[in-house]
Amino acid sequence: MKKPNYVKISKYGEDIKRGNKDMGARLRVFLTREQDRTLLNLRSADVPQKVKDRAEVIRLNAHGWYVEKIAAHFNWTPQTVREVLHKWEKHGLQGLWELPGRGGKTKYKEEDIVFLEECLKKEPRTYNSLQLAQKLERDCPKGTALRAIA
Repeated sequence: MKKPNYVKISKYGEDIKRGNKDMGARLRVFLTREQDRTLLNLRSADVPQKVKDRAEVIRLNAHGWYVEKIAAHFNWTPQTVREVLHKWEKHGLQGLWELPGRGGKTKYKEEDIVFLEECLKKEPRTYNSLQLAQKLERDCPKGTALRAIA
């Protein structure tokens, strides 16, 4: 067992409290059966992996796992686990998803994808992403470039 890094001593000389000064108060969420079932069902739903991981973090915490143990299990930092738990407390189920506007923006148009799909159906060969971008730049009637693919 890890030794505490501080000991609080009363004026009479006895140890009152032993603990780790670096650890804050334990962060714990409580779930209803319905919430637990909803989070469990997200594991097999068609949602991003990040959402599934966040749902599992909440379930593990509700089942008694400490933040540090969850962080080690997912290879995350404890702060990331705390952020997930705080978002759950503040926003509920919606807190599991990324807010709109996060991540890279699409740099291609729908007609670019349609053009490439038609080319792939007609030509009996395979392309890597760089070759697709070059083909789009060279052969697409609109003259647009698919930079996000390469």
